[in-house]
Amino acid sequence: MRLAFWRAGKDKAVVERAVAKPKAEAAPKVEARPAPVAAKQAPVESGDIDLHALGGALARKRGWIIVPTVLALVVSIAIVNLITPRYKSESRILIDGRENVFLRPSSDRSTEERQALDAEAVTSQVQLVLSRDLAREIIKKNKLAERPEFDPVLQGISPLKSLAALVGIGRDPFSMTPEERVLDAYYERLQAYAVDKSRVIVVEFQSQDPELAVRVANSIADGYLVLQQNARQDQARNASQWLSGEIENLRKKVSDAEAKVEDFRSKSSLFVGTNNTTLSNQQMGEVNTQLNNARSMKADAESRARLIKEMLQSGKPIEASEVVNSELMRRLSEQRVTLRAQLAEQSSTLLGNHPRIKELKAQLGDLDNQIRDEAAKISRSLESDARIAGGRVDGLIASLEQLKKQATSTNGQDVQLRALEREAKAQRDLLETYLGKYREASTRESIDTAPAEGRIISRAIVSNMPAYPKKLPIVLIATIATLLLSSGVVVTGELLRQTAPRAVAVLMPAQTQAAVRREPFVQPVVDPIAEPVMDDPVPLQPEMAVDAHVSEFAEIGHLADSLRAAGAAAKKVTVLGTASGEAITLSTLTLARHLARDARVVVVDLAASSPTIAAVSVDASAPGLAELMQGEASFAQIITRDKLSRLHLVMAGRPGFDRSLLQSPRVTLAIDALLRAYDHVLLDAGSASDLPAELLTAHARAVVVPDAAMAPDARTSMCEQLSAVGFSEVTMLSKPVQPTNGAETLRVVAA
Repeated sequence: MRLAFWRAGKDKAVVERAVAKPKAEAAPKVEARPAPVAAKQAPVESGDIDLHALGGALARKRGWIIVPTVLALVVSIAIVNLITPRYKSESRILIDGRENVFLRPSSDRSTEERQALDAEAVTSQVQLVLSRDLAREIIKKNKLAERPEFDPVLQGISPLKSLAALVGIGRDPFSMTPEERVLDAYYERLQAYAVDKSRVIVVEFQSQDPELAVRVANSIADGYLVLQQNARQDQARNASQWLSGEIENLRKKVSDAEAKVEDFRSKSSLFVGTNNTTLSNQQMGEVNTQLNNARSMKADAESRARLIKEMLQSGKPIEASEVVNSELMRRLSEQRVTLRAQLAEQSSTLLGNHPRIKELKAQLGDLDNQIRDEAAKISRSLESDARIAGGRVDGLIASLEQLKKQATSTNGQDVQLRALEREAKAQRDLLETYLGKYREASTRESIDTAPAEGRIISRAIVSNMPAYPKKLPIVLIATIATLLLSSGVVVTGELLRQTAPRAVAVLMPAQTQAAVRREPFVQPVVDPIAEPVMDDPVPLQPEMAVDAHVSEFAEIGHLADSLRAAGAAAKKVTVLGTASGEAITLSTLTLARHLARDARVVVVDLAASSPTIAAVSVDASAPGLAELMQGEASFAQIITRDKLSRLHLVMAGRPGFDRSLLQSPRVTLAIDALLRAYDHVLLDAGSASDLPAELLTAHARAVVVPDAAMAPDARTSMCEQLSAVGFSEVTMLSKPVQPTNGAETLRVVAA
């Protein structure tokens, strides 16, 4: 789908219309009169810092900087040399949760590895290293309470510390017990922490004696492991003592429960047979099985007898298994077959009235009667069997009913018996569980060296380098801090001196300031479109330059205000029409510069019918959308700036590019990316003769730049067509910005 518009009049050469200006208008718009006012305002409104004056002040007052710095250097060196050094040693403990596989509970012996300890567990072990119980053992083992380093009272308190304690800055050592003093000194020199992302605990200890630092660090690690082993043995000992008492009580409970079960079973005659069922239930099951067998025998006999009777009544051959398998019936059937063979043989030579034929037929009839009589006997015998089975069924039913009544009377007793059995089983299972745990706890208690939660992976060694104080860092920090502080004092004084004259500008008379405001200043701007010829330059007042075109550009100003007020609804604006390409471009730039005063605005050149955008750009040879579609340029390369305003520009492409590239769907993606980055995106579509409609109309408002000679009815029809195409709102200008005064217009709008 394409948007096509008609053009009133013939196209004119864009460049000729851009440069065809009167010489009087081509004169530079510069006025020399406001310059003195600007020079007068500069010292008052300037907020810059005079770096040269700051440097001079630092050079003049270098003595105030060098002397304190040297003094700080000397004092810091003296202090770090007077401080008694401390030596640090460290030992490392790995928390791996070790445990003897033979001492694990039976439920955990199938697993090869224990679950890894989490960060909270390792942190808890660090707190165990810092526990006071372990600290007391280490202090007692290494006799730290006898050293003046840990108990300052042994060597006397200095007057300075006594004075500090008197005014409340420090603690009075005499108000503390000897144990508190030693513990404070111990924890001041001890540091324990967990290594990040590991299960390793580092134990660091500092002391004036390097040998003592090594001894205490290793003692802490060993004491921690001993504390873990003792805790495990105590746990096992307490568990075995508690379990032994519980097992005795459970044995009595199990014995009483089982005795109750047997006593109740004997009183209620609920003896157990096979498969852990009572005798009454077992008998009822057997009777029920016999009853089912008798019923099946009765039904089978009745059905066989009924079948034989039906065969005899219908005269059909008797083919029942009881008849066929009978020995007598088998002999009679053989004789019948023999007689029928003889009859057939004689019938071939004798007539039917022959005595021999009659004799054979009579014998054959007798055999048939005998066969039927025998079948009738078999049928009667089957009926007798069915009656016998029926009698057995009746007897079994009576027995089953009697057993049901007996089972019903014993159901309540059976429920009570099962409850007693459950209670006895629960007590027995609990006893067996406690017995297993008691054996495991007894085994752990009997082992002297139970494994601890960790092991020492690195023991402390003697260090000859003092860990405190760090002489070089302390001296450097003190010296540099004094240098910066003294320099900052000098710079602050200079800045306060520099800001003092600004009060004169603040106290300027109101009449003078009003006069300055009444004299506007227009910055000299060189026209980027055409080079003016300055034969006889005529000065032009700024007020006259603006008032000459107020009526022409007031409409665009009002339109910019409405678009600014619309906000997100006017985020995408398509400028197109029937005017010349340069008139549309000049109108687009004028509208964009109005909007760029308070928002982020970009103009996208889709028409490429005017050199104006390239002329006002800071980089006329910059790539455009065509190069972006071909992958030859990036977004950062195609976006340039306007020379006279904050406006950003995106050109269609370098001269000679293929316009079919602007019909690519990727152009729509590029416009969407610009919409996310800017407050307003203005599309210079020209006549839009070869551009996709969805590119221009999607979530966009239209601004139409008509030809000056366009009829009112044609304008109305054009607005209706654009609304039907898909624009959310259509605004038509009364007349375009003319190329003859376009350059001046752009400068005025930019100002």
